[in-house]
Amino acid sequence: MPRLDLNSIPVVSGTGYPPPFDDIVSGRSRQALGAAGGLTQFGVNLVELKPGAASSQRHWHSDVDEFVMVVSGELTLVTDEGETLMRAGDYAAFPAGQPNGHHLVNRSWGNALLLAIGPESPLDRAVYPDIDLLYDGSTDSYTHRDGTPYPKRDTGTAGVAPADSPALEEHDLKPRVYRHE
Repeated sequence: MPRLDLNSIPVVSGTGYPPPFDDIVSGRSRQALGAAGGLTQFGVNLVELKPGAASSQRHWHSDVDEFVMVVSGELTLVTDEGETLMRAGDYAAFPAGQPNGHHLVNRSWGNALLLAIGPESPLDRAVYPDIDLLYDGSTDSYTHRDGTPYPKRDTGTAGVAPADSPALEEHDLKPRVYRHE
């Protein structure tokens, strides 16, 4: 497969989180690099977090391993153990079934990029320890902890902007080359 053209991969924003849990990721966008390259066994996403945005609600997965690497900028990893500052080249792994809620938050003044790598599984369940939210991969739905479903959100193409969209800022369209030395 030829080199992927980052500018041709759609930038997606939005979330399936029900309100008010969606606010925390309002400054998050992502590009599905793995899918653009034809990968089917696991996903690779380039995630951009604007200042104040989080990668997700703090969570852990029953059946999905996760791996993240900070590509540029500075992020705070929040886990059950506390907070860890992460900079370009730093990475973290979250094995499936380990009940350690985690997410990354951009508390800096500039945008940050990270790679998020992991599979999708219909067997997966995600637990959000700080809020009344559970995710069921078999139905692709969110429920309260008591099992009551949240209304399903239509995430279809909402929030998808092609790379040449005028809604993107000029710096988003420039090629990015990252090297960790």
